[in-house]
Amino acid sequence: MKLPALNNKSERPAELNRREFFKSGAAVATVTLAPGVTLMAFGGEASATADPGKRWGMLIDVNKCSTDCNACVTACSEENGWKLDGNPETDPQWIRKVDLKHKETGREASLPMMCQHCEEPPCVDVCPTGASFKRVDGIVLVDRHICIGCRYCMMACPFKARSFVHEEIEDQKSYAPRGNGTVEACNLCVHRVDAGRIPACVESCSATGNGAMMFGDLNDPNSEIAQALKNYPSMGLRDDLRVNPGVRYTNL
Repeated sequence: MKLPALNNKSERPAELNRREFFKSGAAVATVTLAPGVTLMAFGGEASATADPGKRWGMLIDVNKCSTDCNACVTACSEENGWKLDGNPETDPQWIRKVDLKHKETGREASLPMMCQHCEEPPCVDVCPTGASFKRVDGIVLVDRHICIGCRYCMMACPFKARSFVHEEIEDQKSYAPRGNGTVEACNLCVHRVDAGRIPACVESCSATGNGAMMFGDLNDPNSEIAQALKNYPSMGLRDDLRVNPGVRYTNL
């Protein structure tokens, strides 16, 4: 189910012009956050490395995800330069572990939760400036230069996968710019993907020997992930919303 976009017919001319101004890129100027770090540093919608023939995604085997393992969270934190402060209300939500228990059977499961990189992302639909956008290869990103911090995308996300940066940022990664007063979320380690590598969380999960996370091109029928999805049952979280997430789970 695709959330309704703003009705252009009802927008006042001044509002529409401002919105189109931001979307057109006319307002974009490089902002230096730290030496070598700019808000426009990572691959955007028109990135030359984004292949429209691909759709990047993940398959997570919940049976292989250990409750006491947080390797994926640690790897993401180190790779992208964020940390948890122990306050769930304000902590970054790039990735987190969620523990589940079936009320009737008592079966327990643990799984990583991050941006689901939906084919029809609600966060993109509600963004008034175009800061939330989906690349042609399916990766959903936030352009922090034109993010005004309205947090509409946070309210629209059914997975609570986005967070607002409340504090001043120091020691940023040049490939993962962050900014006070903006919204952020998992970007599938787009800098790694564009370099032909896999996301840090997937790499770390493999290093532990658990192998719960698989990454690849969902559109390539010969890819490992496409073959696994074809041969084994899986589900997307909140499939009832029909957003077609790029992250799927098996044995959940």
